[in-house]
Amino acid sequence: MDNKDFNKDKLIEYWIAGSDDDYETMIAMFDSKRFSWSLFIGHLMIEKLLKAYYVKVKSDYPPYIHNLLRLAEKAELSLTDDIKMQLVTITAFNINARYDDYKMSFKKQCTPEFTVEWIDKLKELRPWIKTLILQ
Repeated sequence: MDNKDFNKDKLIEYWIAGSDDDYETMIAMFDSKRFSWSLFIGHLMIEKLLKAYYVKVKSDYPPYIHNLLRLAEKAELSLTDDIKMQLVTITAFNINARYDDYKMSFKKQCTPEFTVEWIDKLKELRPWIKTLILQ
C-alpha cells in the first residue's frame, strides 16, 4: 500500500472511533436481546482496536485480516495464554454470525448467560487494548 498519504495519528483515531461506535452498538444489541449480533459486533470492536494498535507499533496500515490472534501476533502484542484463547473464541463470533450454516447453531449457543460472560470479557479487553494504544 502506498504510504504517501499515511497519517498515523489520524488512522489510529479512525480505528478507535470505529471501535467506540461498535461498543455502543454491541451494548444496544445486547439490551435488545440480539445476543449473537452483540457478540459479532464485539468481535468488530476488538478487531478495530487491534488494528489501531498495529498502526501504532508498525507505523503502517493494518493487514486485511479478521483473525484476532493473528492480528495481535502480527502487531507483536504480548499475550497471556488466557487472552490468546479469548481472541480465538471471539474470532469465531465473526465467522459464526456471518455464515448461514453456522448462524442457527451460534444463535442457540448465545444464551443470556453465555452472552453476558463474553460481553464481560469484551469489556475487559477493550480498556486494556486502548491503554496500550494511548501509552
